[in-house]
Amino acid sequence: MNFKHIHYVLAVLRAGSITAASKKLFVSQPALSQTIKQVEQDLGAAIFDRSTDPISLTYAGKRYVEAAQAILDIDHNLRAEIAETKKEVHGRMRMGISNQRGLQILPMVIPEFTKRYPHIKIDLIEYGSDTLERLTAEGQCDLSLITTVQKANHLNYVLIENEQLVLMAARSTELAHRHADGEPIDITEAASERFVSMREGHSVRIIQDRLFERNNMSPVTIMETNNMEAAKHVAARANAVMLIPLVYVSNSMELLYRVQCHPIRNNDYERHFYLCYRKGMYLSRYMEDFVRIVCDKLHVPFNLPGQA
Repeated sequence: MNFKHIHYVLAVLRAGSITAASKKLFVSQPALSQTIKQVEQDLGAAIFDRSTDPISLTYAGKRYVEAAQAILDIDHNLRAEIAETKKEVHGRMRMGISNQRGLQILPMVIPEFTKRYPHIKIDLIEYGSDTLERLTAEGQCDLSLITTVQKANHLNYVLIENEQLVLMAARSTELAHRHADGEPIDITEAASERFVSMREGHSVRIIQDRLFERNNMSPVTIMETNNMEAAKHVAARANAVMLIPLVYVSNSMELLYRVQCHPIRNNDYERHFYLCYRKGMYLSRYMEDFVRIVCDKLHVPFNLPGQA
C-alpha cells in the first residue's frame, strides 16, 4: 500500500464512481482506472464491484479499506505525537457539527479555544448527525458533535447531553386544546394535525418516520427543511406540530407563549448528544482541550474513552 493508492481508492468509494472521482481528483478517468486496476492486481483481488450503482466494495475491498484507514490513523497519530514533542501549536482540526447545534455551542466554545490556540485552524464540516457519524468513522472528521444512538463501532462517544424528543404543538391546534402543556401523549394524538418536518436523513426525521410507520400514520406535512430554527417558528405560527428536541424549545423564550410540548409515550427511539472520534486516533493536546472546553461550557464531566 502507498498513500497515493489509498487516497485514490477512498476517493472512488466516496464519489460512487471512477468517473466522478477523477473529476474531484483532477486526474483523467483512464489514468485513475488504470491505478485502481494496478492496486487490485497487487492485491490479487477486485476491490470494487463495478456492477452496482453507486460502485461498491467487494469483501476484499472492505478489508483493504479497513487496513487503509488503519494506516492513515497510524500516520496521523505519529505526526500528532511528533508535533507535540516539538511543542508545535500549529495545525488544523476538522470539526463536524450540525447548523442547529453550531448556533448553540460554537459561540460558547470557539472564543476560548482560539484564545488558547490562535494558530489552530478549525475546518467546520456541517451536515446532519447521521452523515457526520459516517464521515468521522471514515476519518474525514477529527471530532464531531452529533445526536445519535451510541453504537459498538469504530467510534468513541463522549456523552454531552441527554436529549428528550417531544411533540411541540402550536397553542392554536386541536391537540393543544385537548391536552395540557407537558402532558405525555401517544403520537397518534397528532394524527390529524399538520406537521412541519425535518428532511430525510436528519436524526429527528428518522425517529419521526419510525413512529409514523409503527403507528400506521400518514399526517399532512406542510413543510420539510434542514433548518430546525426555521421549522420551529413556522410550526408555532402555522397552526402546526413538529417533533423536536426539548432543548431547542426551552432555549427560545419567544416561543414559549406560542407553543406547548408533550413527551411522547412509548418512544423507545432514544438518541442523545455526543462528541465522537475514531477509536485508536491520537488526540492532540488542542483536541483534548477542545473536548474539555465543550464539557466545561455544557457542565458535563470530562472523560475521554480510549485515552491513556
